Amino acid sequence: MGGLIINKNLTPLDLVKKMESLNLYTYAFCQTLNIPLNLPKGHAGQLFLINSSGISAVVEQGLSLESVQNNDEQVIKMVLDHDRIIRELFQQTTVLPLRFGTSFASSDTLLNHIQFHAEEYRKTLDKIQGKTEYNLKLVPRTVKEPVRSTVGGGRDYFLAKKQYFEYQKTFMISQTDEKSSLINLITEIYQSSVIVQNKGEEIKIYILVSDQDKPLFLEQFLSWQEACPSWDFFLGEGLPPYHFV
Repeated sequence: MGGLIINKNLTPLDLVKKMESLNLYTYAFCQTLNIPLNLPKGHAGQLFLINSSGISAVVEQGLSLESVQNNDEQVIKMVLDHDRIIRELFQQTTVLPLRFGTSFASSDTLLNHIQFHAEEYRKTLDKIQGKTEYNLKLVPRTVKEPVRSTVGGGRDYFLAKKQYFEYQKTFMISQTDEKSSLINLITEIYQSSVIVQNKGEEIKIYILVSDQDKPLFLEQFLSWQEACPSWDFFLGEGLPPYHFV
């Protein structure tokens, strides 16, 4: 059976009737808890929980992407609120984040969806239980060409130029080797909890880290930096597992 958690001013029946004709914007799924969640402020109104088969959906009624799609400012605000709400929920419990713009036409539609996918969602939530996603960005360093000296003739300049190109070639080979070794090492350690994306010259590595392994992960991050001197490392803050659901 599906259920609703509502505010004290509305009975469950009142809210069900009110929501029957309203779009339900859905932020995330989580396991139904025995203790109440402290629901964040919504984009335009109050958030509610809709429960079914041990899974809870965090929803906001009467909100849809279509209603603001012609207003860029509102779309941006909606995107930011979508991320904020998922992050605030993540501070309290394991959540399965949903894509921006996810919505259901009615409470019945959402309940049917949860019931049909309940086992799949439970498995996913178990997989990411107590884990945080980190974004590691690698930016290649460049070798600056030496400034031509005013002292010495053209021969000295071309000799320096030749040495620069030789050093640059060696540097780039070393850079490629460092990247390959690092990716292989991280993949070996975290296995299926790693996603690697090439963004032009930049590399983005998403890593899913369990809470008890966070201190070790930060130590590993420092050792990775030392092993890759031709790359700049940037570690993002801990996030909900956006890339692993």
